[in-house]
Amino acid sequence: MHRRNLILSGMAAAAASGCATPAARQPSPGYPTQPGMGGAPSDAPQPTYTQEELVAAGSNFLGVAAEALGGAIERIFLDQGDAPTGYIAGEEGAGALGVGVRYGQGLLYMKDRPNAQEVYWQGLSIGWDVGGNVARVFSLVYNLYHPDMLYRRYPGVEGSAYLIGGLGVNYQQADGIVLAPIRAGVGLRIGANVGTMSYSRQRNILPV
Repeated sequence: MHRRNLILSGMAAAAASGCATPAARQPSPGYPTQPGMGGAPSDAPQPTYTQEELVAAGSNFLGVAAEALGGAIERIFLDQGDAPTGYIAGEEGAGALGVGVRYGQGLLYMKDRPNAQEVYWQGLSIGWDVGGNVARVFSLVYNLYHPDMLYRRYPGVEGSAYLIGGLGVNYQQADGIVLAPIRAGVGLRIGANVGTMSYSRQRNILPV
């Protein structure tokens, strides 16, 4: 009798545990584990910058009128159909005689990060292109959800750049990330070219 009671008790406990509902698994927060692997977490939208915020920061940095920069930023917003998740403020120098090189450095700003992150870029281009220039650069960055996602090579076509209020704008894109550099500087550079721009954590001597 005692053995029978033990068996019946064990069967009842097993049945109760089988009917229990397992706890729902919570989605793991955070950014993609590797650069370029998808977008922002669906439950944590990435904060973006408004046109007003960018005009205020950019006009002061570039030393241009807010109206001129506002026109360029408005055009970029219309082209991209969205607001950027970050921006880069920096300086660069470039020169070309058929083959061109470009070197720059600046700081990457993102709303959800208290400290700006230093970034370098270097590029190589080939085309009908002559001259040199030094410029301040204010780049809008789209679809960047973690600073480490920035560091890669971006193809770009300088000849597609357009001028708004004396400011040059062109686009660089790779793996869904879009950069829209706005340049204001001195010098003379005429022509069109195709090339790449690499962004890195430290200065690279080779422009590739």
